[in-house]
Amino acid sequence: MTTVGPQRPDLARELIARATESATHRAKRLRNQLDAIQLGQGRHAVHANTKVLRRILAEHDWPGHRLVGPAAARAAWSIALHSDDDPDFQRAATTLLERAVRADDALIQHWAHLYDRALINKGQDQEYGTQLLLRADGIELCPLRAPESLDERRATVGLPPIAVALETVRRRYAPGHRAEDALAVVLTEAA
Repeated sequence: MTTVGPQRPDLARELIARATESATHRAKRLRNQLDAIQLGQGRHAVHANTKVLRRILAEHDWPGHRLVGPAAARAAWSIALHSDDDPDFQRAATTLLERAVRADDALIQHWAHLYDRALINKGQDQEYGTQLLLRADGIELCPLRAPESLDERRATVGLPPIAVALETVRRRYAPGHRAEDALAVVLTEAA
């Protein structure tokens, strides 16, 4: 995936700004630094982000590396990943992202995360072990299909073995870890 520059830098800027603001909000929510009003504002922002991404998908298909550049393609993925209140949209975005992966215009790892998230939101077991729950007593994998062959499936989409991914997440969310580091990667992005 090589690209000279995004065809639509305007869309790139919008996607990056929205995803960055959402990541900041999620990090504050994880640290219980939000009041009820801020929580409601965050839910509103997620809905607004979903609406914007829905419009972009309708007009341009998946906003991949050629259209918006790698950083904004990641931002679009993050917005789709967190559109949990609209599972139909999330599944449609998964399909469009898969097409972009096949066209060498998006990362297969992003597709695997979004695919797992859509499965979990549909009440099904995930395939690649990318969806985790952060609990007071540690990290837990969301329900998983055929755990005995998980690492083989992860390898097919360029993800590290699950033990490595879980250790990375544990370190990132360990007590004493710097809060600003949590902004860099969402919990599900580490797996």
